[in-house]
Amino acid sequence: MRLPLITPADLTEQQKPLYEDMKAGIASNFNVFKTVDADGALIGPWNPWLHEPVIGKAVWELTKAMTAQATLDDKPRQIAILVCGAHFDAAYEIYAHIAVAEHEQMSPQRLSELCANIKPRDLSAQESVAYDVAFALVNGGVLPEPCYRLAVDTFGQHGTNELIYLVGLYALVSMTLNGFNVPVPERE
Repeated sequence: MRLPLITPADLTEQQKPLYEDMKAGIASNFNVFKTVDADGALIGPWNPWLHEPVIGKAVWELTKAMTAQATLDDKPRQIAILVCGAHFDAAYEIYAHIAVAEHEQMSPQRLSELCANIKPRDLSAQESVAYDVAFALVNGGVLPEPCYRLAVDTFGQHGTNELIYLVGLYALVSMTLNGFNVPVPERE
């Protein structure tokens, strides 16, 4: 890890409110994987965001908005997030969202295929569209028209917008994790 963990005792006045807001949000939305170390320091992408609290607050606000305003079902969301994590080989993102997907009863076969950048054969129609959109976006260029139209037909315009923003957010999360070499905690 390239940035030291910031314990609650070491927080600056600018970091304290962000830490408290992130800790509360994490407890209510990201509670199926490890997010805090034994000293109370936030791990995962939250620690780097704390190091730059102005930027970190903006990213955290986007993360909260994408969570609070989610209209897509969680399984297609997790498919899209895992496509991003696998594409960028973002270890903590893969760790965290495998935990979420396991909590949602996704099969080990499906998770293995997603992590190997293979489209699982057992996806529902919505999950398949989420996979295709996420895969096309992380591989660069304009989202192909058939993928876009199918997403709009499947999720509506608002849901398609949400899916595109979600992929962008988790690409940013992946860059944060990879840029700062954020480690994966041991599975409990």
